[in-house]
Amino acid sequence: MDDPRRFTLHAFLLLLAAVFAVSYAVGSWAGPVAPGMHGPRTATGDGGSRPAGDDAEDMPGMGGMHG
Repeated sequence: MDDPRRFTLHAFLLLLAAVFAVSYAVGSWAGPVAPGMHGPRTATGDGGSRPAGDDAEDMPGMGGMHG
């Protein structure tokens, strides 16, 4: 007779594959969540690490305030 643990493992893997397949199908049907979403814009425009709107250094007395 087959080992019940082996049957349980196969049943679990089949269920896992079914859940992923349904999730993929629903995601494909729904489409992108935020179609116009792009990466963060930078103040320098060259892909630097300073985000746009990070004006703390441009304000008097605020240059040393970094989190």
